[in-house]
Amino acid sequence: MPATSAPREVLASPPASNWTGTWAIAQMKDNSGKTFTDQTLRQIVHMSIGGKRVRLKISNLFGTQPLRIEDVHLALRRSDSSIVVSSDRQLRFEGSTKLVIPSGATALSDPVPFDVPALSELAISMYLPGTTGPATFHGSVHQTSYGQTGDASSVPQMKNAETSKNVYFLSGLDVDAPSLRGTVVALGASITEGYNAADDTDRRWPEQLALRLINQGLSIGVLNLGISGNRLLASGSGESAENRFERDVLRQSNVRWVIFSDDPINDLGSRPSPSAEALIAGLQRLIARAHERNIRFICSTLTPFEGAKAWTPAEEKERQKINNFIRGDGSGCDGIVDQDSATHDPTHPTQYLADYDHGDHLHPNDAGHKAISNSIDLKVFRLGP
Repeated sequence: MPATSAPREVLASPPASNWTGTWAIAQMKDNSGKTFTDQTLRQIVHMSIGGKRVRLKISNLFGTQPLRIEDVHLALRRSDSSIVVSSDRQLRFEGSTKLVIPSGATALSDPVPFDVPALSELAISMYLPGTTGPATFHGSVHQTSYGQTGDASSVPQMKNAETSKNVYFLSGLDVDAPSLRGTVVALGASITEGYNAADDTDRRWPEQLALRLINQGLSIGVLNLGISGNRLLASGSGESAENRFERDVLRQSNVRWVIFSDDPINDLGSRPSPSAEALIAGLQRLIARAHERNIRFICSTLTPFEGAKAWTPAEEKERQKINNFIRGDGSGCDGIVDQDSATHDPTHPTQYLADYDHGDHLHPNDAGHKAISNSIDLKVFRLGP
């Protein structure tokens, strides 16, 4: 498929009982030119909910040629690139340990029994025997992964492994258990993705939300579908939120809620920037699409960003208009996460509280991420759609 064509997704799913998303990533096209040949990738994913069976999604959505993969393994991670050997499972795809994913398609593994705890870390290893061509990936995931030459999918620990903060080809992981109540998608930009959050610490607000839910006995998955620089109305850093909403929200397994976060901040920071009215109209379109699928739509107010390079007094007025709409009657929002109130300086509301400011006046530090997570009223998840 030509690189300029709109990507398509082919997802054939076996009969499911209560498959629910526990981890996912927003897929993007890697324009760096990086390819893989005769290499094993061991990529670490942080689970939200646990389950009794698992299945894995591998994507060639933005690839320009068929993707060959062999010897895919899943295991509990011990530390660094080492695994708990007794937990290692080889995955199959329609009964085979080898698969070829066409350009623009996604493959779903056969279910495998795997008693995986909530909030655990899994190591997913795959061998790439040929040359992959351009990768479907996600950069800046704040989690170290590993790579080694040759087929090393089952080795207990990789020796002299190369490290990366990117995720290649993986797009999601589902678990199955009778008690699971569904999943919530965190859809947003860099604040959601966790730009400048501490690596390998699981302190971004969606991960801290997952911890809060588990501690309250709520078996609800949390999927971080943030993309740094992403916008609501225009594509650029990834497809716009409107364009990727079908794939990144509506097609997730057992999705019942979506929290829409910080994308409009990037729209406001663009030149020329859209009006608050245009952004509110875009938000309303997303709400309508979620409600058509009986998915509850939770709106987030926009955090302050005075002092950031893109801020102007005119854009501050537009931010306030959007926040007033979200807080007002008739917005269509099924709940509100007031990220603005949770993070701003009470004495200067157009700025971050210094204790929550990473330093660029646009992104929260780890304490700011915790404040955002703590501002989410868990009652919205107890009610359900």
